[in-house]
Parts: sequence; C-alpha cells; structure tokens
Amino acid sequence: MSLITTLTRDYLTRSFRPFTFTNDYDERLDYESLQNLGLYVHIPFCRSICSFCPYCKELYSRGKCDGYIDSLLEEIRLVTRNQTQKKEVTSLYFGGGTPALAADRLGEIIGELRKHFDITEGIGVELHPDNVTPQVLSSLKAAGVTKLSIGIQSFDEKFQAVLGRSRVDPASLKSALGQVPFETVSFDFIFALPGQTFSDLKGDVDMAFECGANHIAMYPFISFTFAKSGIPVMAKGEKRKLLDEITGYCYDRGFSRNSIWTFSKVPEARYSSMTRDNFLGFGCSATTLLRDSFKINTFSVDEYMARVKGGHLPTALTIRFTERQRMLYYLFWTAYSTRVDPAQFERFFGIPFKKVYGLEAALAKLFGFVTEKEGVYEMTLKGAFYYHYYENYYTLAYIDKMWNLMRTTPFPSGLKL
Repeated sequence: MSLITTLTRDYLTRSFRPFTFTNDYDERLDYESLQNLGLYVHIPFCRSICSFCPYCKELYSRGKCDGYIDSLLEEIRLVTRNQTQKKEVTSLYFGGGTPALAADRLGEIIGELRKHFDITEGIGVELHPDNVTPQVLSSLKAAGVTKLSIGIQSFDEKFQAVLGRSRVDPASLKSALGQVPFETVSFDFIFALPGQTFSDLKGDVDMAFECGANHIAMYPFISFTFAKSGIPVMAKGEKRKLLDEITGYCYDRGFSRNSIWTFSKVPEARYSSMTRDNFLGFGCSATTLLRDSFKINTFSVDEYMARVKGGHLPTALTIRFTERQRMLYYLFWTAYSTRVDPAQFERFFGIPFKKVYGLEAALAKLFGFVTEKEGVYEMTLKGAFYYHYYENYYTLAYIDKMWNLMRTTPFPSGLKL
C-alpha cells in the first residue's frame, strides 16, 4: 500500500521528498487573506466507544467536558488574538466524538467564533441517533445550527451488531426531525460490511428519506490497524459493484451527487467539512490547512488543555509544503467533490492547471476516469470508484500511520510519510 502512495506522490510532486512533519509550529496563523476558509471544532467525548471508529475520542464525563470546552474557547482566543478585522468564512462544523453531549455549550463556542468570523454557509453538527430528541434539536437550533449529520451507520440490526451499535428507532427519528426542522439533515451510513448487499443499502437509503433526511453519506468501511474492530474487509470487485449500484439508484431517484460518497435530495442540502481550500481547526486532533502549511493538534485531551492553559497553541505536528506538495493536497481533496475546475486551481496557485497537470488530465480522460465539459473535469463512475480505491490506500498508508503515532505520543518529535 505504501509503495502505491509513495510512487504517486513522487510522480505528481516531481520529487522524492516525503511529506515531512516536525514539532515546529507557528503561534500566529496566517489566514486573514485566505479565501474559501472553513472552520472545524472537535468535541471528543462519547457515551461509549465504537471499536471501528478511528477518530480521537474518550468517554464522556460532564466535568472533563466542561474543562475541555473552557480550553477550546481559550484556543479560539489564542488563534484570533492578532486578527485585524472580522473574517468571512464559508462554514463551521462540529465533529467528534459526540458534539451533542455538549449541546448546552455549543452556543457559547459559536458565539465566541462569531466575534471573529462571519459564517456564510451555515453551521453543522454531528449527532448520535440517541441525541436526536426534540429537546436536543431545539437547543442546537437556538444556538444557530443549520445542518445535522446523524451517524446511523445502518438501520439493519445485523449490521448494527457487526459494528457494535445499538438499535436505531426510525419512528423516533422521524418524529423528532419533524418537530424541529433544519436546512440540511444528513444520515451517515457505512457500506462494504461483510455480507452487505445492494438491497441492504437501498433499504437504508429509503428509510433515511422516510425519516426526514434530505442528504445521505455512504462511507466505505476502512479497517484501521489500531481500531481492532475485527471486521473483514470486502473484496474490491464487490465493493465497486455496491458503490456503482447505490450511485445508480440515487441518480435514478433524481438525487444530485455532492461528493464521492454523498447525495442530496435537493440541491441546497449539503454537508461536507472537507471540500474547503483552507480551514482552521480547533480542539484536540483538529487540523488546520493554510496556503503553505498543514498542522494537527495533539490527540491527548489532558495535554491539549495543559498546553492551552499555558498560553500556547496545542499544535503537535506541522508540515511546510513545497508548491507541488500543496498542489497535490489541493487536488486530492478537491477531487473528493467529483469535479476539478482548472479556473479555480489557477486562481489559487496563479499557474494554469494544464501547465502543471495537463498530461495527467488527458490520460484520465483517455482511460475513462473523467469527462471534460466547458473546461471542468467531472468524474465518471469508474473514476469515482478508483478515487475511493486510492483514498483507501492513502488512508492506510498516511492517516493510519499518523493517527497511530498521535494516539500514543501527545507531541511527537516528527514524522515522515
């Protein structure tokens, strides 16, 4: 796996230089001049820990959660202390963990961020199905939340058992969502579980929209080395067939595709914290992407709070991109939306897209991975699958390695990928 990602990196960056992260970091972040800037806040607490989940999380306690949020507010002040004027940003997303466990304090966090940022495209929060109650939803709406992402994973009890999840009650979801409406209601599902069929996935999609969703996300199961889930990985051919079938079904129903794994019932329903040119991340394990650098905060809640209390940013690792490395990172996450616009690339880098990647784009068209319409490249079904397939390699070769280190070492000395 690492050989495939290494060869791709070396070719597209025209260099044998690895992605090199160091413990060097900036106390002042240069983000004020950046366009298409998003915000992300990580709340790591959960009522119980799912074995398959790779994200930074720990068991919830009210006292520790409150202490963490106090530190989170302080981190926001540290990042924005040199800001000269209010900055326009696209969006704000809360992830986790289970952010709704702190529903009564999300308004406080949003209020602090709004002192410094104008949020133009809404505020999203991830929810566990158990949190979808009229009381919690009303609290979120009062705080300014406009988008929900509910981690269903599967309505089918046999797959809930595989994932170690409890039963989801569709009637309760439908009732609560009917009482407190939101602009976007997205249901998250995991596909490519052992024995899963198109009929199983179709049932999940149909039930999602019956319950009040207007957006769905179908994420492939990825077996992280440290997650210890014990769930077998589906063969490539079966996985491609499932992805193509569920994509075709969504197209037949008139849904629009927003990204590799997401579909909307109405065009304005969107939920993605990833497709941003730049973003600021707050909280433990949160990442920040700027014009020439990428940083990741410590995964340790205790060390995060201690570092912020000392008046310093909780950055654990930083990479200073070469121009070509930044281009590769840009293209990888832009392609997640299933389209690449050369005009946007040129606005960001000041270099014509075809001057840098014209040959690669031509080959992608030749092999049927993309089509070109009015100068914009759109992924085909084949292209979307192979993007997913490569993303799986990327996750296991890079993200798995980084997160495994970060889980055991709060502030590593460095990392090469």
